[in-house]
Amino acid sequence: MKIKKKPMRTCVVTHEKCEKRELVRIVRTPEKTVCIDPHGKMNGKGAYLKLTKEVIEKARKSKALDRALEVEVPDAIYDELESMIGEVIEDN
Repeated sequence: MKIKKKPMRTCVVTHEKCEKRELVRIVRTPEKTVCIDPHGKMNGKGAYLKLTKEVIEKARKSKALDRALEVEVPDAIYDELESMIGEVIEDN
């Protein structure tokens, strides 16, 4: 039986390779807006982050997402990511 490969992605803050489902994708759309892509299928340039409070705070301070997406990421995106942490913990 053939073993199915799991897609791997790199976190833009920690540079750690993880399975795609363990990360959250942030997208810069062709219209230059930034949004969170929970399903990983939106059009545009994407960057992946581990969904932990430490990584999100480090991304906000270091502007790693700004560099990866080549656009200024609004604070609302970081706030939404932080609220997603609580939802993930409650689901498990």
